[in-house]
Amino acid sequence: VLVQVFTIFALITTLWAIYGYSLTFAGGGPIFGSFERLFLRGITPDTLSGSIPEYVFVAFQSTFAAITCALIVGSYAERIKFAGVLLFSVIWFTFSYVPIAHMVWAADGWLFKDGALDFAGGTVVHINAGVAGLVGAYVLGKRTGYGRESFTPHSLTLTMVGASLLWVGWFGFNAGSALGANGVAGLAFINTIFATGAATLSWTLAEWLLKGRPSMLGSASGAVAGLVAITPACGFVGPMGAIVIGLVAGAVCLWGVNGLKKLLGADDALDVFGVHGVGGIVGAILTGVFVSPDLGGTGVYDYVANKVGEFNMGAQMVSQLWGVGTAIVWSGVVSVVAFKIVDLTIGLRVPEEEERE
Repeated sequence: VLVQVFTIFALITTLWAIYGYSLTFAGGGPIFGSFERLFLRGITPDTLSGSIPEYVFVAFQSTFAAITCALIVGSYAERIKFAGVLLFSVIWFTFSYVPIAHMVWAADGWLFKDGALDFAGGTVVHINAGVAGLVGAYVLGKRTGYGRESFTPHSLTLTMVGASLLWVGWFGFNAGSALGANGVAGLAFINTIFATGAATLSWTLAEWLLKGRPSMLGSASGAVAGLVAITPACGFVGPMGAIVIGLVAGAVCLWGVNGLKKLLGADDALDVFGVHGVGGIVGAILTGVFVSPDLGGTGVYDYVANKVGEFNMGAQMVSQLWGVGTAIVWSGVVSVVAFKIVDLTIGLRVPEEEERE
């Protein structure tokens, strides 16, 4: 798992420089960008993207692309060929990550023009990867011994370290998405603290009530659920809205990794869909509620009028649902095709003996 994640990061950042950035952010149509920035041509140290150096923006966005592809690994952990992971990542990055990121974040993108709000990646990163992970878990089948043998984390101490690193690292993603050291970055920063704290408490309390005791794994999972859910909302909602989003996400994602997981019947090893997919959906939908100025949010900026426009919660919820639905269907279809291509060419699953080893 570690070498898969590490190598995916290296692979996708390289592809980002060659064609990913161009097809995502270099003008274009409603679904894809253009080839204008292929091989990053035309970018110099003096070129700006908004108010920041374009090289900084390219580098920042490369980490989003890479970590989204790496996130999927958790769902099919411990049973997939290394070559299969790499080929799937190339196909999925090209035909799922790039178009969804363009649709949501590029000024020419269909969902951006439709008004869907996603500050730092609720749809682009978490729903996108969560659905791909769920598809992967179905296509690959369950781990050998799943349901009969106990699959517990080998070190809850390292789980705690990882969750803590995520919480700190997430400030870079969320506050950094303001693309400047300004008040919006401050809002995203504080919301990332409050929502995550609320979700940790929510998951812990719900687990305590349902199972009779809290757990370290539950607290860590609750924190990740809060981080995921606040991601699309962090620059749009007020701190109290962030706390409510966190409280909801902690409880709903606990159901996502227990009740929903049983209903779906897929062996999503590290609950990529249960936490990231479900948390992303919760956060994206609630963004449409708590962006309301009446609930402490920033309202929605009207780029035509160059000011915050009149807020219509019903219309905003429709836009949010379009974003969520598009990410689910698009990623689902691309993932099925990509996994099938890999299975038919180099194969997906390792032999049982290798899996046990």
